[in-house]
Amino acid sequence: MSVLKITPLGGMSTVTQNMFLYEYEDELLVVDCGIGFPDQFMPGVDIMLPDISYLLKRLEEGALLVGGLFTHGHDDHIGALPYLASSLPEFPLFASPLTAGFAEQRLRDGGVSRTVETVTDTAAPLKLGKHFTAEFIRVTHSVPDTRHIAITTPEGLIYHGSDFKLDPTPVDGLVTDFARIAEVAARGVLCMTIDCLRVENSQHSKSETTVGPAIAQTMEGVQGKYIMTLMSSHLHRIQQTVDAALAHNRKIVFVGRSVERNVEVALRLEKLTIPSSMLIDKKHIDQYDDSSLCVIIAGSQGQEGSSLMRAVYGEHRVIQIKPADVVVFSADAIPGNELNYFGAIDELAKNGVRVLYPDIIPNLHQSGHASAPEQQELLKLVKPQYVLPIGGADRHRYKFFEFVAEPLGYSSKQVLIPGTGEILGFSAGRASVVDTIQLKPQLIDGLGIGDVGPAVLSDRRSLAEAGIVVVVVPRHRGEFDLKHIEIVSRGFVFMKEADDVIGFIEETVGNTITEAHGAVRDDELRRSIEKRLSRKLYKVIQREPVVVAVFLDQ
Repeated sequence: MSVLKITPLGGMSTVTQNMFLYEYEDELLVVDCGIGFPDQFMPGVDIMLPDISYLLKRLEEGALLVGGLFTHGHDDHIGALPYLASSLPEFPLFASPLTAGFAEQRLRDGGVSRTVETVTDTAAPLKLGKHFTAEFIRVTHSVPDTRHIAITTPEGLIYHGSDFKLDPTPVDGLVTDFARIAEVAARGVLCMTIDCLRVENSQHSKSETTVGPAIAQTMEGVQGKYIMTLMSSHLHRIQQTVDAALAHNRKIVFVGRSVERNVEVALRLEKLTIPSSMLIDKKHIDQYDDSSLCVIIAGSQGQEGSSLMRAVYGEHRVIQIKPADVVVFSADAIPGNELNYFGAIDELAKNGVRVLYPDIIPNLHQSGHASAPEQQELLKLVKPQYVLPIGGADRHRYKFFEFVAEPLGYSSKQVLIPGTGEILGFSAGRASVVDTIQLKPQLIDGLGIGDVGPAVLSDRRSLAEAGIVVVVVPRHRGEFDLKHIEIVSRGFVFMKEADDVIGFIEETVGNTITEAHGAVRDDELRRSIEKRLSRKLYKVIQREPVVVAVFLDQ
């Protein structure tokens, strides 16, 4: 019996790293391909990628990848594309105009030459292989051209609802297409995926248009530069900042690679309106009075190395932040990133710069995600047989049933909450977990892709928490000199005041070498010293530094 399978390749219980695999018989369809962001337990890791091992396995077995669809232009939905495209065969890619532009830009940045086909609001349904048909549906979110996707399959209709909010007055005037959603719902929806991130909020998310007046108000009376930092894809926020700058006779300067490239795409696609007379190149910023400038700069999360942070510490080549300037954070801290976010604000405040942020002026930011009443409104409209909450942590997924679905009469069996690696199957109108796979996200560390594993992360955590001890054992003509062992530590203990620890290390190393009687290889002996010394050090001082044994032939 054939089964429609849905596999979240980015895992569940995560807000980011969105990638869903739809599978029917020998055909595969991918929706989104986003990056994830590391937590504090992943030192040195820059981003995470979905695990496509299962997808590659199915391709090796003869399955055909019939298409890739993208819901919107945030990097947690398109950012992994340049990293994973080289591992996959050529297959057609589809997105709304702005999302396609952003995706192609990401691909070019990654050295990948691929075209993303544009799907307009009036486009006919996409026929993908023998088994899938897809239709794009306009919804509002914090980036323009966001879409939900109706996917028709042999087992029934799936409403793939990713990030959204029900904004009645969006900046571009393009509201959610309720008529189209109702038309899809009238056909009968087997399963609906839905963004559940803000399910804990019982108030309707405020319109993005409420931010514009707050921006304009904070621009009043600024003597120096007006410096705005925001999410670089938030074009509606950028447009409102531009409008306020125009009213206050300020020129616009974009600083930061991410915001510059996004604005370039948006201007080309006419998703932004900026008079050419307002725009100045960042290289010419010193030719204008500070009081005539509005700077829109990347780095709203206080990311290390971002344009904002380099400017904060006086290290940026073209922009300096002065006490007469005002710096506005038009973004909340991403959960888990509060230290960096508030660290940037603290540093500016310490330098005597006036800083404004949503905690003191709430309307400087509005969420792009639907709250519980909006989720309930969409669920009532779509009326699916099953609903799969996505895009949130575990607490959000479980609270979705309590706050949204149960009050509408849904049972716990109709609200699907699979664990990471569980594959959902739909057959004859019934849903169940049909298989489980192991998912391990690929970790990006600088230029390395997938070469950071658990052992490396464990060593990094140990280095951060307990430091490193290097034991250098000299060797003359094959004989170890145990009287002249040298011990070097960093971040462990101050060795000059730790004679007892030094003696303990020397004794342990000496005993380990003596007991070996030269009967083992050097690599085995080094591992034995490192393992034994780590274990004994922990028992003595309750610390577990990284131990490295070195044999120095003289």
